[in-house]
Amino acid sequence: MSDTELDPNEMTDDAKPAGSSSDFRPLRIWPALVLLVGMAITRFVPPMIEDAPILLLMVSVIGPVVLGGLLLIWWLTLSRATMKERIVGFVGTLIIAGGSMALLDKTMIGPGIMMVAFPLGTAAFGIGAILFSRCLSFRRTIVVLLLAVCGFGYATLLRSEGMWGHFALDLHWRWEPTAEEKLLADRLKSPLNATAIGSADEVDQWLANPQWPQFRGPGGVSKQQGPAIETNWSTNAPELIWKIPVGPGWSSFSVAGNLLFTQEQRGEKETVVCYTADAGKEVWAHEIESRFFDPLGGPGPRATPTIAGASVFVQGASGQLQRLDAKTGESIWEVDLRKAADREPPVWGFSSSPLIVDSVAVVHAGGEGDKGTLAFDVQTGDLKWSAPAGDHSYSSPQLVRLGDEKFVAMFTNKGFDLLDPKSGASRFNYQWKIDGYTAVQPQVVMGDSILLATEGETRCLRISQGDDGFQAEERWTSRNLKPDFNDFVVHEGHAYGFDAKIFTCIDVETGERRWKRGRYGKGQVLLLFKSGVLLVISERGEIVLLDANPAKHQELAKFKAIEGKTWNHPVVIGDRLYLRNAQEAACYQLPLKEEAGSQSDE
Repeated sequence: MSDTELDPNEMTDDAKPAGSSSDFRPLRIWPALVLLVGMAITRFVPPMIEDAPILLLMVSVIGPVVLGGLLLIWWLTLSRATMKERIVGFVGTLIIAGGSMALLDKTMIGPGIMMVAFPLGTAAFGIGAILFSRCLSFRRTIVVLLLAVCGFGYATLLRSEGMWGHFALDLHWRWEPTAEEKLLADRLKSPLNATAIGSADEVDQWLANPQWPQFRGPGGVSKQQGPAIETNWSTNAPELIWKIPVGPGWSSFSVAGNLLFTQEQRGEKETVVCYTADAGKEVWAHEIESRFFDPLGGPGPRATPTIAGASVFVQGASGQLQRLDAKTGESIWEVDLRKAADREPPVWGFSSSPLIVDSVAVVHAGGEGDKGTLAFDVQTGDLKWSAPAGDHSYSSPQLVRLGDEKFVAMFTNKGFDLLDPKSGASRFNYQWKIDGYTAVQPQVVMGDSILLATEGETRCLRISQGDDGFQAEERWTSRNLKPDFNDFVVHEGHAYGFDAKIFTCIDVETGERRWKRGRYGKGQVLLLFKSGVLLVISERGEIVLLDANPAKHQELAKFKAIEGKTWNHPVVIGDRLYLRNAQEAACYQLPLKEEAGSQSDE
């Protein structure tokens, strides 16, 4: 060996070739491990907590994003990677993230980025860094970036159809046709025509006396009066009469004789549809150019049609309030709530089902000042009166009776109002500022009290007439019933409904819990009064029959009725059960008790 040649083992740091293995050190991985564990905990633990408040549930959305960002900061500052690795890894990941965001399906924008794309991409980056932490070459940075491509890229293969009630995205492969696309394809192959449904006199009689004229039926309380049904379904099960595909939306049915009215989305057209109750055949469809989508609820209208005076009154998610001819679907008048209330649609869309009282159609619009609750002339569509209300609500105005008087009741994030149906004058205002929204209908109990339910608690107010008008006394406030958008029913002094995700029974006199059991997701409930039973539709489309018994939770029967996420309210007319969700509708014939001779819903 000559004097000018050096033994590699004796080379100084300055003399070593750049990029040699001795430049690389094992990565400091414990911060990355802590952050990855934190991402898993914040994502999966809050939804498992029984009574998790909304802020804690939001941790499951925001937490993984924040911790994923800290993973990138760890790489850039504390990882012990070489400076070249740090810069290439950090900048490369940002480029990969930006590229994947540009390729995402539009339904993944928002929650899809926060709950899927960014957490998966950064988690894959962190896992790769941990697994290859002792690979002392630049190859580990290349591997880490490739895993980030896989993590971020996976999200580009998905689409979202909204969220489930426990804040999990309803994800599907992007290339799979949606139920809505299948519906539209079928309609193109075999377009439906108007079906003969009965004589003109019969249709007039149906529309003059609708059995289920509005959201939640007569009185807006989800109570079916009769006849009594057989509750032993092991030997006498409900029979499927028909099942059809429908467009997305969270509308329920209103019913008049052989006519079913509902609202759904069909491509770029928001549609009001009339079906036959006996066969599910389309009679007419009224379409407008409008498509509403929000990342939580998905696409489609939210309100339920109201039948009154041979007309159907409907509220579109983007703001179109319409009066249609119930026989033909032709438009009689239309009002744009965005202009009438001077506001854009809320994040969940205009969701108020119209209330028809006397000569006005009342809806919640949530505009500023006195443009909260609006009443329009049923004949002309002209604004008759308006009243202040909160802006965060997808509750609907409801007609209530206290003593000998009737009022329009409106419950929003600013509190509870009783309005004069003729003038809109406030007869009573109970201020209750709520962080967020209200979605559950108020109910009169014990003749003089109102139950107001939110996702945080339920409050019972006794309303009394004083010298200065109505006054309220708080009877009780309870956290034993905390519904979100799941309405409750009242039977024989007890309220039955959803306490978050678990079904419960409370005493309306005291607010005390009688029982809490039954995990049906965030479904809906209907009281079959003469049968003394509760018909629950679970979030996953199961029908559950419960005994309306305050002493215990008892399931009488259960069966899978429809497929897909189900938030829509069920309807029972006589022995017919009508169900729908965002992809299909169905009719089942319920077994009746032998002594019940009438098939009518009197």
